[in-house]
Amino acid sequence: MTSVSALIVSFNVRSHVLDTLRALYLTTGSDTEAIVIDNASSDGTAKAIQEAFPQARVIALTENVGFGRANNAGFKESHGKFVLLLNPDVMVDENCVDRLATFLAANPEAGAAGPRLVRPDGRPDLAARRAFPSPLAALYRFTGLSRLFPRSSRFNRYNLGAISPETVHEIDAGTAACLLVRRAALDKVGLFDPEFFMYGEDLDLCFRLRKGGWKIFYLPDAVAVHVKGTSTRQATQKMLYEFHRAMWIFHKKHYAPESPAIVNGGIWLAIWARWAAVSLRAWITRSSTVSP
Repeated sequence: MTSVSALIVSFNVRSHVLDTLRALYLTTGSDTEAIVIDNASSDGTAKAIQEAFPQARVIALTENVGFGRANNAGFKESHGKFVLLLNPDVMVDENCVDRLATFLAANPEAGAAGPRLVRPDGRPDLAARRAFPSPLAALYRFTGLSRLFPRSSRFNRYNLGAISPETVHEIDAGTAACLLVRRAALDKVGLFDPEFFMYGEDLDLCFRLRKGGWKIFYLPDAVAVHVKGTSTRQATQKMLYEFHRAMWIFHKKHYAPESPAIVNGGIWLAIWARWAAVSLRAWITRSSTVSP
């Protein structure tokens, strides 16, 4: 059986996905299986991959079905003991995938492990290690308190600010931009909930993994570079909508059943009020930022 199956979902990011595949093949062994699921790109992505990397498998979809559904299609065709969720704008460093796989192999209680993710300028991608979202965590983040007190266990709990990023530690959730997941765990909890189109799928997956008794870890000595936003900036307003819709789906699915109706209503209102505000700001400023 192939040790690692890498699933890469692409949408009109031909040059980036080629760089991602190049880095993957340069840093992993011949037993790594790469499956690119192309969401009906119009830039010749599928053909370019087949010409440059004939060893990669390409699933060319006829429509953009979203991130989660595309990954699910690739997962059904994969064979690896471990499944690497990998964005088409992430370049893994040398030994990154091997260190993640070695860790999972040595720790049977671990359902998933994620690397240290950094932006091209060296800044950390904070999504690499997260606690599960909560209304208070969202308030602290959106009001800027998490940035004002980055090492606070209270104000920056969502990004685990009180825990050193230099140590191996357990986390609630990593990011599907680069996360190695044990197939045995996915066989029990499933991959992505298709109700999410973009954003939130990884939090939901990690929530189900943790609920199923699996642990999730962050490994600082496994490193990857995340360019970030290469697909989402192509349709900023739609992605802003999906970003906020994912917030509500996650809350409705995991927290709403145990929360009073008035609390759920307030959260619904807060999410969509924020969507209206940031969408207007993005339209005025022509900003393409969806998630920092």
